[in-house]
Amino acid sequence: MSEQDISRWRTPVLAKSTLWGVVFTALTFLLSIIVINDQYAKSSGRLTISITQQQQLHPSTCKDGHIQGMLGRTYSSNLTELILQNETLPRGIVQNTSDLQLRVLGERANDRVATQRNLLAIAAGIKQKANVNKMVQKFPAENFTIMLFHYDGAVDKWHDLSWSHRAIHIVAMKQTKWWFAKRFLHPDIVAPYNYIFVWDEDLGVENFNASRFLAIMQEEGLEISQPALGRPSSEIHHTITVRDTTGRVHRRIYRNKGRVPCSNNSTSPPCTGLVEVMAPVFSRAAWKCFWNMIQNDLVQGWGLDFKLGYCAQGEQSEKVGVIDSEYVVHQAIPSLGDSLEGEALKQPGSDLRTKVRKQSAAELRAFTRRWRYAVQHDKCWVDPYRVNNNESAHHSTLQVQSSE
Repeated sequence: MSEQDISRWRTPVLAKSTLWGVVFTALTFLLSIIVINDQYAKSSGRLTISITQQQQLHPSTCKDGHIQGMLGRTYSSNLTELILQNETLPRGIVQNTSDLQLRVLGERANDRVATQRNLLAIAAGIKQKANVNKMVQKFPAENFTIMLFHYDGAVDKWHDLSWSHRAIHIVAMKQTKWWFAKRFLHPDIVAPYNYIFVWDEDLGVENFNASRFLAIMQEEGLEISQPALGRPSSEIHHTITVRDTTGRVHRRIYRNKGRVPCSNNSTSPPCTGLVEVMAPVFSRAAWKCFWNMIQNDLVQGWGLDFKLGYCAQGEQSEKVGVIDSEYVVHQAIPSLGDSLEGEALKQPGSDLRTKVRKQSAAELRAFTRRWRYAVQHDKCWVDPYRVNNNESAHHSTLQVQSSE
């Protein structure tokens, strides 16, 4: 046989051998991938296994490869999504709210029964210590948690008061009530409380009883309220806050004069649906709404009172009201400004109170702009009081001394 014949015979044999080699290599590669994936599934797919087991144990809550979230939402069983949604903990261990109940060292948790179902928070300076003491005495210890926001740093000077040891003391220099409230009265923190009082320190409470006030608030179905302001001693900013001596509650005023006439047909502030941010009282649900409306950088609170009705959990002309039978006196003492007066005096030509008023007016304008921008850009939100804008349009020019 010639070499040429031998070459012709070997060529198809070599071709077949090469083809089988390629097939063998490919099969080996695919087998290795299967093994690697199997090992990965064993190490990283445990969550899927546990979810499958959970579905078998709880078919009513875990279906189709999904788990029911703690807030009623349904999430994919994908590990990354679960981590992002903070759903990696068993439901029973999660506590998404807290409270202000004191836990004394050395005292067992069940030694003290949490009975304080309401909260009184006051921004207080040492110059108003005597008056704040009178105010706190009107709130029964067994039913109220007391929180003081110390804006002047003088917290140690309060310890001689009998109730001071059970109060929550928070100190931040030169800050306003609404600065404190935004940071320390988050709805998840005050969730255990039925009612939240966020009061100024300059209120005379000789004719006020907190228990009777709350009883009336509940009977009348009010979500937002305040005690009426007694005359002639009180400084009045809004006519609707003045005490009506003929009844125990009023929700509106009537008048033909002023910038905005008020009648039975009025459905918006300043005629109805208004209390002043000086001494408001909120239900739990109303506070959750109102807290979200407080702007983090606007600390004076101007403009908030004219938007309270949006948090009334219903018609503002029914759910917002002033309680006349339990009334206070607004002494209008600018103690926060007084505590900083020393610094102002060091600067020739400065008038701190004038600066505060200018800042408040600027914040009111900023809040008004933000509200209008939010309304314009939220296409899904419907303003329930839009038809009554003529009644409340003047809030953008609101002054401390209202000329209603």
